[in-house]
Amino acid sequence: MEPLPNSRTEPDGSALVRVLSYNVRSLRDDTAALARVITACAPDLVLVQEAPRFFRWRKKLAKLAAASGLVILTGGATAAGPAVLCSLRATVERTEDVLLPLTPGLHRRGLATAVVRFAGARLGVVSCHLSLDKDERYEQGGMLLDRLAGMGVEHAIAGGDLNERPEGPAFARIAAGLRDCRTVAPWGAEYTWTPGDPHQRIDAIFATPGVEVLGCGVPVGHPGVRESDLRAATDHFPVLAALRVPAAR
Repeated sequence: MEPLPNSRTEPDGSALVRVLSYNVRSLRDDTAALARVITACAPDLVLVQEAPRFFRWRKKLAKLAAASGLVILTGGATAAGPAVLCSLRATVERTEDVLLPLTPGLHRRGLATAVVRFAGARLGVVSCHLSLDKDERYEQGGMLLDRLAGMGVEHAIAGGDLNERPEGPAFARIAAGLRDCRTVAPWGAEYTWTPGDPHQRIDAIFATPGVEVLGCGVPVGHPGVRESDLRAATDHFPVLAALRVPAAR
């Protein structure tokens, strides 16, 4: 497997950015293995799901970020679980944590959102974790698209744990408004759940049409990523994408 290209800024001001989407299961598993996987993937942005939400949650998330050479950008308990970590390469323009409508009897869901710049490139970012309920999940897919459309950016990405396969209605709804990066440029392995028996793709990264997708998939076989760490880190495999974001006009 050819490795994905490294992050860099192009002479025309466009930025090659690595994005990782990862359900970390509230850091209940092997956090050292988790940090090793993230570090080996060398991401500029990490779209986190199931970040810690309770006692000392900020300290726990900050410890993971520091162990991975990153910092907290936004999210966590304030977004009901989704979060975004970033490298120091990112310049933060603004952040907003969005709580989605609560359905009685179901978990509260939210979106961690930000607008960042990498040199001359400006990018909207959303991390999400959709509902286990089919109808609520479909509505949340529409809310995600509405949120991206209202961010006032030409180029944007969204990623997370959709709790649904690509043929499902919520996944398809998002893929109709954005591009499913794995479908555009397959790379690495496909299935994200469960590590003990990977047979479903329920985690994904999406991008607006102007973002060039250079490769996207589970980083099995990626340099520095050990399969033992992938299995020990959490109950999902991560999704890694390399994207070229055009310079802002």
